[in-house]
Amino acid sequence: MDSRKSNRRGFLKGGAALAGLAAGAAQSAKAQTPEPKWHEKGTNKEIIAYGERSRFVTSLRAPVAERDSPDAFGLMFHVLTPLQDSVGSITPSSLHYVATHRGSFVPEIDPKEHRLMIHGMVDRPLVFTMDELKRFPYVTRVHFLECIGNRSKPTHKTVQETHGMTSCSEWTGVPLSVLLKEAGVQSGASWIVAEGAEEIKGASSIPLGKAMDDCLVCYGQNGEAVRPQQGFPLRLIVPGFEGIFQTKYLRRIKVVDRYYMTYNDYGHINPDPKVSALGNQIGPKSVITYPSGGQKLSGPGFYEISGLAWSGGGAIRKVEISTDGGKSWKDAELRTPPYPMAHTRFGFHWNWDGKECDLQSRCTDELGTVQPTRAQSAQFFNKPLDENYRVPGADNTIQSWRIAGDGSVHNGLA
Repeated sequence: MDSRKSNRRGFLKGGAALAGLAAGAAQSAKAQTPEPKWHEKGTNKEIIAYGERSRFVTSLRAPVAERDSPDAFGLMFHVLTPLQDSVGSITPSSLHYVATHRGSFVPEIDPKEHRLMIHGMVDRPLVFTMDELKRFPYVTRVHFLECIGNRSKPTHKTVQETHGMTSCSEWTGVPLSVLLKEAGVQSGASWIVAEGAEEIKGASSIPLGKAMDDCLVCYGQNGEAVRPQQGFPLRLIVPGFEGIFQTKYLRRIKVVDRYYMTYNDYGHINPDPKVSALGNQIGPKSVITYPSGGQKLSGPGFYEISGLAWSGGGAIRKVEISTDGGKSWKDAELRTPPYPMAHTRFGFHWNWDGKECDLQSRCTDELGTVQPTRAQSAQFFNKPLDENYRVPGADNTIQSWRIAGDGSVHNGLA
């Protein structure tokens, strides 16, 4: 028999059962649903001016498990996106993860006073105001950002803790290549150094080829101005590269002929070329967000497994799901367009039999690179795989969620 017909019949049978349950639930809910409460007209000007979410929606960012934020010195450390509550592929600006700021506070910058300078090995050193930048042709693209510290540990309980230092936004701005061409890059130039306006000057060295390819000088995020925590009024987006390259509060770009060691590079330089490669470009990565750690299934039956996949190497081409700890794999469905260097939502129909099992996802990007297991990573780097193993570079290994017999979900590394 055609497996597709068999799967379809199974799904329709399951769907019929679900429809029956839904009908019963609807009748019960109709009898118990209270009348909605309404805001009084003419009150609460803030709601009219900017809007708010429902008080029944409680998704919140949280500090990393290993360190409070703000810390004892009042400084903000890494703040994590609540991936367990996410839908679609775009992260709301207010829930976007935040990495460490290089200074005491988020800078308060008047966009009318802000300037971007491009100088160094160029024919025409230029200084742009924000108004001048916005007169250039702009583009809008969807890209993820991810901190290299985004890695799963056995002590992490939820997907917010294991993977919460990645977010995805729709970014609007001027291609960096347009500005560099306006300045006229000189022969012999091979790198740029991008600097932000934080108290401790965050700066990153980026290959000129990458700068001329797909980097964006952004002033817009998700249809509005870039948020202050994300670099208002101007930030650099370096698609697919780790978060340290995505310079916030961008104010200066210097075109140079060599790699410059900067403050941002401290702790990010490694003599092993394999590690260095994984430190620049994020490898193909995916994670199941439902069901995930800290959640609980109500009992045996039909569930929709859902998650996110992304890669610094381009668009996601395939996501696979395993419900037996990696022994066998089946294709998931891509539920959002697979844009290059962007989060892609995937889904998978699953009937849970009520027995303990391990759920995993793995993805393949357009380069054909497949997300590895921790064992494959250890073998690649010729290191022992034990409880102390720390994935070198960016951790893009497969995450396992263990479903217990009572439906509770736990980190498979624990």
